[in-house]
Amino acid sequence: MKANHLIVAALAALTLAGCAQTESQQRAGTGALIGGAGGALVGQAIGGNTESTLIGAGAGALLGAVVGSSTAPKDRGQEMCRYRDYRSGRIFVAPCDDRYYNRGY
Repeated sequence: MKANHLIVAALAALTLAGCAQTESQQRAGTGALIGGAGGALVGQAIGGNTESTLIGAGAGALLGAVVGSSTAPKDRGQEMCRYRDYRSGRIFVAPCDDRYYNRGY
């Protein structure tokens, strides 16, 4: 029964991580997932029971989210937008142009 709860929690975390819009949010979500998995492994190795696994997963997720969000590039006062090159289909990130600020999109 507890394994089902862990699977549901992991799937919910993956779903919510996909909803991130900024790079900082994406890094925090990814860091939380990786930290939670690593913390669960360490907690199981140290304690050998479900309680220590859950404590390790929680602590790892918290630490991973903090580290992930702190490693995101700092905002330099200008929003970054995603653009698509219509010739090659390549997606790239660049400073937003005036249409973004004037609600022209």
